[in-house]
Amino acid sequence: MQDLLTKAKEVAAEAAVAAGRLAKEHFDQEKEILAKGSDGDLVTAVDLLAEREILSRLNAAFPEHQVRSEESGWSGVEGDWLWLVDPLDGTNNYAIGLAAYGVSITLLYRKEPVLGVIYDSHLGNLYVAEKGKGAVMNGLPLTAKTGRPTPKLTLAWIQGHQVGRRGRAAALKRHLEENSKRVLPLWAPALQWSMLARGDLDGIVLYNSEGDDLYAGVLLAKEAGAVVTDFEGRPFEGMNPEPYLVSCAPDRLEELLELVRRGMEAGAILPQ
Repeated sequence: MQDLLTKAKEVAAEAAVAAGRLAKEHFDQEKEILAKGSDGDLVTAVDLLAEREILSRLNAAFPEHQVRSEESGWSGVEGDWLWLVDPLDGTNNYAIGLAAYGVSITLLYRKEPVLGVIYDSHLGNLYVAEKGKGAVMNGLPLTAKTGRPTPKLTLAWIQGHQVGRRGRAAALKRHLEENSKRVLPLWAPALQWSMLARGDLDGIVLYNSEGDDLYAGVLLAKEAGAVVTDFEGRPFEGMNPEPYLVSCAPDRLEELLELVRRGMEAGAILPQ
C-alpha cells in the first residue's frame, strides 16, 4: 500500500498545482458563469477545465480507482479506493474576483481518508497530509494552534449550500459571532481547513456540509494535531453525508463544544 500512496501523493500534488495554476491564469479574465442547482451555487468554465486537468492525471495513473468529482460526479467501478475531487473550491469567490479559492483532492481507502492534498491556487501554497505521517505546507510541518493567547476564539464557519440563512444554523452562527473574537465565513472550506492546520484559526464549526472538499481538510487538520468531532464531542471518522463538526486544538475542544451547545440550545425551537 505504501508504494501506491507514495505514487498517489506525487500524482495528486502535481494535478492540484496544475489545476490551481490554470485557475489563476484565468482569474483576471472574463468568466463564463452558470447557476448550479437552486441553492445559489455557481459553476464556471474554469471549474470544468481544472477538473479535466485533474481527472486526466488520476485516471491515467489509477484507472482501477473510483472517482467522485464536484462537477462530473461519479466514474469508475466501486472498490476499496475512492478519489474525491473539488477542482475549484471557492467558485463563488472566484466568480466575483475574490482571491480565495483552491483545489481539494482526497484519496480514501475503504471510506477512510488516507491522503489529502489542498492547493491555495492564488498564493501557491501546497498542503499535503498522509494518514499517520503528519501534514506539511510546501514541505514544512504544520501544527494547529495551541495555548490560549486570546480570551476569545477566532473561528471559521462552514455550512452546506442547502442550509438556509434562518433557523438553527443562523441562530448558532449568530451565537458564535456574539461570543467569539471573529467568525470567518470564507466560502472556501479547503482554505479554512488549511488556515486551521497552520495555526491561523482557533477552530472550525461546520454545519451540514459534506462535499468533495471536506475530507482532505479533515485529514489535514488531524495530521496537524487538531481534533475533529461531532457536536456531541464524538471523534469524526470515515464519511458522513450530513456532518455537524467542530475542529480545534485539543486544549480548546471543551470550550468550543460548550459554545456550540449553547448556540444550538438558543435555536432549538427553530426549524433546522
